[in-house]
Amino acid sequence: MRDLALTERLLPVPEVPTVERSPPTLFAGEDADLFEPLGKILATLATRPRYLPEWPDGQRAMPNELLRSALFTCRNRNHPRRFMKDEEIAVIGDGQVIYRGEELRQDDELVWMHLMHLSKRLPLGECVEFTPYAFIKALGWSLSGQNYERLRTTLSRMQATALRIQSKRLHCFISVSLIQKFISRNDRDENLAHWQVWVGKELRLLFDEEFLTRVVWETRRSLPDGIASKLFGYWASHRKPFPVKIETLLKLCGSEMSVKHFKAELKQALDHLKEIGFLESWEVQEDLVLVTRRY
Repeated sequence: MRDLALTERLLPVPEVPTVERSPPTLFAGEDADLFEPLGKILATLATRPRYLPEWPDGQRAMPNELLRSALFTCRNRNHPRRFMKDEEIAVIGDGQVIYRGEELRQDDELVWMHLMHLSKRLPLGECVEFTPYAFIKALGWSLSGQNYERLRTTLSRMQATALRIQSKRLHCFISVSLIQKFISRNDRDENLAHWQVWVGKELRLLFDEEFLTRVVWETRRSLPDGIASKLFGYWASHRKPFPVKIETLLKLCGSEMSVKHFKAELKQALDHLKEIGFLESWEVQEDLVLVTRRY
C-alpha cells in the first residue's frame, strides 16, 4: 500500500477538455406513496458526512445489498457479456435490484471495490485521481498493456450503468450509476498519465456503517474470478451463515450452468474457501449448503 500512497493523488475537480459522461444520477420513487419517505431520505442525506465510513487499508468494503445480489455475476469470461435492460437481479433476502447496462462480473466488482476505497479519502462527488499503474498493481493484475485496456474498459462499462435498489432500510427505490464520470484520454485521444473518476454523492446511502461488509483485500484479490470469489463476498456479509439451497446460490452467481454442473463447481469453490482459511467447514445436505466461517 506504500506504493499507492506515492502514486495516487486525490485532487479537486480539474478543468478538462473532454469528459465521458453517463446519464445524470437521480433518485426515483415508484409511486406517490414513496415520495414522503424519499423526502426524508434526501433530508437525511443532506445532514450526513460527505465522506464514506472509514476502514483500514488492508480491507475493502461493499454494501450488503450488492454482495447479496447477482449484480456482479461469475459467468465464464469466454461467454460474451449481454446487455440488460431494466432487468430484475436475483437477491437473497430483503430488497430488490433492477439493472440496466452491460453485464457486470467479478472483475468489475474488484475494480469497484478498490475505486470506492480510494473515494473514501475525499468527499463524495469530488475527483479521484490515480495512475493506472498503481490501480492495476493494487488489483494484483499483471502490469501488461492488455490489463491497462481491461481497466479502462471496466471503468467505462460501470459508467454506463443504471442501478435501482430498494430495501427496507432505504424505504424506497434509489437510482444511481456506479460511476458518474471517467476520464482517461485528452481531447486529442492521447492517454493521460493520471486517470480521473467521479462517483455520485448518493452512494452514501448504500454505504451506511451498519449495512457494510468489510473484507480482507489480500484474500479477495487473490481469489480467481468465479464462484469462490462470489461466495466469499456473500458469506462475508453474514456473521453466522444460514443454510442456502444450491439453486439459490446458482441464481446468486448469475450462472447459466445446469444444477448438476454447478454443484460440482460449487464443491471445488467451497474447498478453496476452506483451504484459504475463510471457512472452517462446509457440507451439502441434499439440496442445502451449510457453511461455518472461521473468521
